[in-house]
Amino acid sequence: MLWIKSFHIIFVMGWFAGLFYLPRLFVNHAMVLDTEASDSVASERLKLMEHKLYRFMLPLALLALGFGIWLWLGYDFSGGWMHAKLTLVTVLIAYHLYCGKLVNDFSRNINQHSHIWYRWFNELPVLVLSAVVILVIVKPF
Repeated sequence: MLWIKSFHIIFVMGWFAGLFYLPRLFVNHAMVLDTEASDSVASERLKLMEHKLYRFMLPLALLALGFGIWLWLGYDFSGGWMHAKLTLVTVLIAYHLYCGKLVNDFSRNINQHSHIWYRWFNELPVLVLSAVVILVIVKPF
């Protein structure tokens, strides 16, 4: 079980690295687009970075989820804390997919949000990660 738990944590860390960094790229990209003399070279570079990062995040997310499901089903973790954690994991999956939509929007030059909006958007995975860690370690219910 410790090997499975280790791999789960490793892939969750990798996935979260992407979930933390991709919205920061969105902040920078929105700032580039907001300038009067919009830098197309910088915009194209950010589009490439966003696309590559998002593509790299998918296998990490799938492996994190796969090892998490293996832990959950194979070792019979249960309780209210687990239901809350699974709800937050669902929120993260939705966040991840929405990031994909935003990558697509930037690639098609139809971004609809300001850099300030992306700064706030970037905080959601931090809050979810904090809640998940507390749920898993403390198991408050």
